Amino acid sequence: MFGYLSIASAGLAALIFFINSYQLPAIDWAGLNQPAESAQPARYAFLIEKLALRREKLAEAYNAAESDSERDLIVTKASNTLEEFMPQLMRCWLTTPWDFNGTSTTPGEEKIACGYFVSVIMRDAGFKVNRIRLAQQPSQNILRTFLPRQNLNIYTQTSYEKFLKKVRDHGLGIYIVGLDKHVAFIVNLDDEIRYIHSSGGASKSVVDQSTENASSLKRSKYRVIGNLTTYRPLIVGWLENQTFKTHS
Repeated sequence: MFGYLSIASAGLAALIFFINSYQLPAIDWAGLNQPAESAQPARYAFLIEKLALRREKLAEAYNAAESDSERDLIVTKASNTLEEFMPQLMRCWLTTPWDFNGTSTTPGEEKIACGYFVSVIMRDAGFKVNRIRLAQQPSQNILRTFLPRQNLNIYTQTSYEKFLKKVRDHGLGIYIVGLDKHVAFIVNLDDEIRYIHSSGGASKSVVDQSTENASSLKRSKYRVIGNLTTYRPLIVGWLENQTFKTHS
């Protein structure tokens, strides 16, 4: 564990040793990267706690860093941490029922709308947001809460195959995607694109879909995407526990 080791005077080599040699809190169950088959509120609470601890320790290292190269290292670690945890947070909600007016904050309890699913995941991943206000925004405003306009990519009347190629071209990471009447996450990691969202379609629940089965993503004529985990100011804001004012 990190313990309470101070790194205030650490140089780059010592900082690298500190991060790599002291194990961040481990996830102590098998199959972490496998999708859950049903809502898992206990696992969700566990993940939130462990991610918060990781953020705290990475923030400590970031604030103690003495050069840009040291800070770059910490930001990369932070981005990797979010890419590890956020898909697992999403999957803890699988099978939770969808409802247009659903506002649940706990997997498997009550119902949740697509915007509330995105906003609660962002909040519980450690981004300080107004969960309710964020959830009620159009998808582009949800994206603009975290990313500037120049970091968004908008596709209209674009074929599905071309759109997926564009996502791959934009690189690995965790994306928010806004559609005609929907908002969701795209997880582009490990050579596979997953579409995770609270679906008002046939399942009427939170689902984790392949691109082949992502019917709402496939049929939408409007798609706007932004990569959360590659935008450095967002990662730094997460480390520094900044408040993200809802764009409206």
